Amino acid sequence: MSNQHMLYEDNVNEQNHSKLIQFFIDVKFLLKGKVLVANVLPVLTGFFLALYFSNQNFSNHWQLFLLTMIGSTLVISGALILNNWYEVDLDRKMERTEKRPTVSGNFTLNSVLWAGIITTIVGHGLMLLVTWEAALYSFLGWFVYVVLYTFWTKRKYTWNTIIGSVSGAFTPLIGWAALLPANHIVPITMFIILFIWQIPHSLAVYINRLEDYTRAGIPMFPVVRGVDEAIKHNLLWVAHLLPFPFLLLGSLGWGFVIFATILGVTWVIFSAKGFKAEDKQKWAKGNLRFSLIYLILLSLYMILIGV
Repeated sequence: MSNQHMLYEDNVNEQNHSKLIQFFIDVKFLLKGKVLVANVLPVLTGFFLALYFSNQNFSNHWQLFLLTMIGSTLVISGALILNNWYEVDLDRKMERTEKRPTVSGNFTLNSVLWAGIITTIVGHGLMLLVTWEAALYSFLGWFVYVVLYTFWTKRKYTWNTIIGSVSGAFTPLIGWAALLPANHIVPITMFIILFIWQIPHSLAVYINRLEDYTRAGIPMFPVVRGVDEAIKHNLLWVAHLLPFPFLLLGSLGWGFVIFATILGVTWVIFSAKGFKAEDKQKWAKGNLRFSLIYLILLSLYMILIGV
């Protein structure tokens, strides 16, 4: 084989490898990487807590676990894909979304639409094989996010964040309902905590990317009411998290309550620093980071209880 031919093959292989890497990068941006993980983690948490409270072994339910996790991940992915498809005009105006394949043109809008539809249908189909209740919560979370949040309220109302937060709060109910009915203090309290958590988490995103949302004309709270008012509401919502772990004292014990309270008080202190922060954007970025730490550590603690 000639050197020229070998060089040609090496170049083709390198290009194919580069295209494959770019494809996975595009998929990551299409699925909003961190958002997907933050929604799937509470499903996992709910499942392991249900195992614990039903005194069942994971080894007897690993197939149900895989079905639940794959099905719910596909449903959540479908919602995120459809969100990207619908909001491409807004994403073109924002720096934080400029790498999404719908903006770059790496994926056609038609292919993204079909990917969202197919992923949603397959995900819901798998969830129907889990339990009807888990499937119901999956559908409700999807419906609220896609129809009520993305299609209806996001472009029109400042309270769109409240609607979006309801959607994400269904995730622990999905995992729990795979094994047990969700009329229990643990999944209900998790629903409330997840709902409250998402609001300061979202406010941190909006403050950090204020110019983006202003340029795109999206009526997020700090765009409409100002950054100072958003910082005040951020603190109020974080403070609202403090009492709810106490509802789980009888179920999860003092260890959990103390751990959750330490996390909550730390977040309150950090949130209060926003009033005197010279660089509000830098503070918001730190607040966003801590919101994720709060969710991850709280979820991991609950998972360890259930394991």
